Amino acid sequence: MFSIEPLTTGNLSKIQHQINTKTKPLGSLGKLEILAQQLALILGGDKPQVTKPTQLIFAGDHGVAEFGISIAGSEVTGQMVANFCAGGAAINVFCRQANMDLKIIDCGTEFEQADHPLLIKQRLGDCTEPFNLTPAMSDEDVIFGLGFGAQIAQKQIDAGANVIGIGEMGIANTASASAIMMALTDLDSEYCVGRGTGVDNDSLARKKEIIRTALLLHNDALTSPIAILAAVGGFEIVQMTGAMLAIAQAKKVIIIDGFISTAAALLAVRMYPAARDYMIFSHCSKELGHHLLLKELRADPLLNLDLRLGEGSGCPLALPLLQSALAFYNEMASFEQAEVTKVI
Repeated sequence: MFSIEPLTTGNLSKIQHQINTKTKPLGSLGKLEILAQQLALILGGDKPQVTKPTQLIFAGDHGVAEFGISIAGSEVTGQMVANFCAGGAAINVFCRQANMDLKIIDCGTEFEQADHPLLIKQRLGDCTEPFNLTPAMSDEDVIFGLGFGAQIAQKQIDAGANVIGIGEMGIANTASASAIMMALTDLDSEYCVGRGTGVDNDSLARKKEIIRTALLLHNDALTSPIAILAAVGGFEIVQMTGAMLAIAQAKKVIIIDGFISTAAALLAVRMYPAARDYMIFSHCSKELGHHLLLKELRADPLLNLDLRLGEGSGCPLALPLLQSALAFYNEMASFEQAEVTKVI
């Protein structure tokens, strides 16, 4: 379905030399130097730049929400989509501050919104099925969803975006992401299932039991990322996965948000390992299991702010770091240019 090439590293020594000869002690800009190297490899050219950075929010509803495993009902997904369109959510504020374009994708929500310039409707249904009773969706839904996600990502790339953030909105989607994590890593629920938006102990215990039941029910079918998505995934998670794969195929930069986005990233990498080369992880969230997902992906996130909001909120917060990394790479003088005696 996709053709993703690993990053070409032929210019790596040249890029590293350019970083090392800036007027600073070797390695003194820490993670910004690693980030500049990755961005220079992905974007190419003598002076790589971020162009038309865009944030995508994928929204979807989950059948397991009816079992009381979240602090809110599925109606809140639609209400928040309306809030995104009205410009009143945290992600709107952060995107405005970062000068980052924003698009919201309805992947399948129970309460469909009226048309809006920011809203793209790519609905796979109203809601997934309760995955503790039956598969969340069909294999055909997964294939369509991957295609939908790729389609919207490619549209942004065609419009000039070379950095795209991936985020989500969906009541109960931490349950889906936790189930995906358990299926991909064989880790126990005690390490993978957290409180999401902040459920109490009874709801957390119920959430763990529902996920364990689902994984036992679908155990024989959990043989591939597509099968895992069909069994316990979400409409928004499958489209996020497709979007990431399309961005990697186009050799552009993917900014990953939090726990749910990282679960989609792990699915993408299990499908096409080379996709990992194009991913930048914005932050480590406070959701239980996120740090283990990041470890599975060998990811060192840029920020650690105890976020647990979702919405893609970490992506515009991290964007200035990408821009700063490229600014020093492109504009900072070398020792030779500045006629400064090199610091050893």
